Order: sequence, then C-alpha cells, then structure tokens
Amino acid sequence: MAKKVKKKELGLGIRALLSNIDTQVEDNKEEVVKELSSAVAMIPIDQVNANPEQPRKDFEAEPLEELSESIKIHGLIQPITLRRMNDKSYQLISGERRLRASKMAGLKEVPAYVRIANDQEMLEMALIENIQREALNPMEIAFTYSRLLKEFELTHGVLAERVGKKRSTVTNFINLLDLPPSVQTALKNKQISTGHAKALNGVKDIGLQLALLKKIINEQLSVRATENLIKAQKEAGNTVKKTTKTNLPTEYQHIQDNLSHHYGAKVILKLDPNKKEKGQITINFSDTEELNRLLDMMGQ
Repeated sequence: MAKKVKKKELGLGIRALLSNIDTQVEDNKEEVVKELSSAVAMIPIDQVNANPEQPRKDFEAEPLEELSESIKIHGLIQPITLRRMNDKSYQLISGERRLRASKMAGLKEVPAYVRIANDQEMLEMALIENIQREALNPMEIAFTYSRLLKEFELTHGVLAERVGKKRSTVTNFINLLDLPPSVQTALKNKQISTGHAKALNGVKDIGLQLALLKKIINEQLSVRATENLIKAQKEAGNTVKKTTKTNLPTEYQHIQDNLSHHYGAKVILKLDPNKKEKGQITINFSDTEELNRLLDMMGQ
C-alpha cells in the first residue's frame, strides 16, 4: 500500500516539493496536485521548453514588445503554467506570449504554476485557458477542437463539456474547417468575423462564397447585411443552394468538389459525352489577384 504523504512534507515549500516530487507523486498524487495548484515557483527560463501542442500560432510583434517593456519595469505579474518533465526540464502548458515577452525582457527566471498532466490534459488545459482569455483566433480554436475530437476520440458533446461550451458552439467552430482556404485566411486575419464566416458556410457554391467574401471585405458589410444579402439571393434563386446536381457520376462529383475546396475556387469538371474517359476541368477566377493566387498554388 502506498505511503500517504504527510502534510508537513508538503508544507516545506515549493522548491522542496519539486525536488522530491517523483516519490511524492507515487505516494499521493492527489495531495501533490492540490499543493501545486496553489503554489508559485520561480523556474529558470532556460529550463522551459515550448509546448508543441500550443493552439495559438500567431503573436503580433507590437503587443509583444509592449508586454516585454512592462515586464522589464514590473516583472511578470501573472505566472505561466508548466508541466514538469524532470529536475531541469519543464514544458509549457499555457502562457507562451508571457514567456516570449519575458525572454525579450531578459528575465532569467519566471513565476510558474507547475502541473502534473498527461498529453490530453495538457492540450485541453492550454486550449481552455486561451479560450477563456479570448487569445485564440477562430481558426486556431477550430483546428484544436478538431484535433481533440480526432486524437482522443471525443464526441462534440463530450468536448463541449470539457471546454465549458455549448455543443452547438463546438459544432459551429468545427464547421469553419469546411470553408475554402481564402475564407479561413480572411477570418484568421480578422478581415471578417465568425458571424460572417457562419453566414458564408450556408452558401454551398464556392464561387459564390468567394464573390461574397470579396464584397464583404470591400464594402465592409456587417453580419446582418451579409445575412440579408444571402437571403435575398436565395429568394431570387441566385444559386445559394447545395451543390448543383449534375449528370456526373458520383466519383467524378467528389473529384470536382475536392478540387473546388483545394483551390478555393469554383471548379467545373465535364466529361466527353462520347467517351467518358475524356473531359476537361475548368477553374474559374474573378480577377487578376485570384488568378495569381491560383498560379502560386500550382507552382507557376
């Protein structure tokens, strides 16, 4: 039977606890986790390794520099969160922006909460904290939700419970991954909002999606104006329906749809009526900018 960790052993201080943590975790993990949750340790910054599962990928230079200047004056007020790997190695769970700014400020140590977590818990903890701080852009959230669903075989309902969101919220983010790359990039770059993206997701014709995207950006349409525009086009019968049914065999229809999604443009595949093995592929573009984008994707 495992020996219970005594309170006086846990109360010796965070450094003492960390130095003997392997033995103490074996004896009583629950007590150790409870102690660590309320303690802040000063960890050498060169012992902290980046989190390979970090959902957030984009860090704007100017706010990072401003935070670094603040840290030079006041120090790092809010601790980062780490997972202990061994005596001289920690892996970042959350707080990469604070860690980067601390390095820029020349800090040798950073205050940190130390956690004991497996890979799934680590990814969930990083995601949940960043979502609560509204630090991730919508596409980063969507990609991370998708990864949690696939790698850990979670349902939308279970994932929603884990991250403290409604099931419909999780599903709406996952649906963003169905949008063409151009729309995803616009959302990531804050040219459109999640509301715009959700409205565009209801348009199944990729060519029309891209035309609407351009109109939204150029005319700075609100979400309500975008929804009204799409509604008006539906009522007028202007191709805001599911992918138009063609005489293409199912396997060729899938090829057409996959090409459209890959290039982020409307692709039309036609078969020779006299010889089904022959045909042509047409890729539509609306202006020189879109043509250049397509040429870049093709390596031209």
